[in-house]
Amino acid sequence: MSLLEAEKKAEERRKVVANERAKLTASYVNTVAGSVFGIGGLAPIFAVLYAAGTPSVPVWVVIGISLVCSAASVSLHIAARRYLRELV
Repeated sequence: MSLLEAEKKAEERRKVVANERAKLTASYVNTVAGSVFGIGGLAPIFAVLYAAGTPSVPVWVVIGISLVCSAASVSLHIAARRYLRELV
């Protein structure tokens, strides 16, 4: 194997490693986005809907928290998609 072939192989390996790192980071961020949406966006609404009795906080607060968490989730998802643009 010549020096040129070895350098070419090393460059290909660096690209593969960079791609895998970008995919892992995007996957992690997207998982966090899904968790934020489920825990902060949906859970409070379902807690109010299926609670026995009156909620301990006003409904508008629950809706506000859900909207903020949903927006944060969308932002994180968009950030995860941007990580995928780093693929070479």
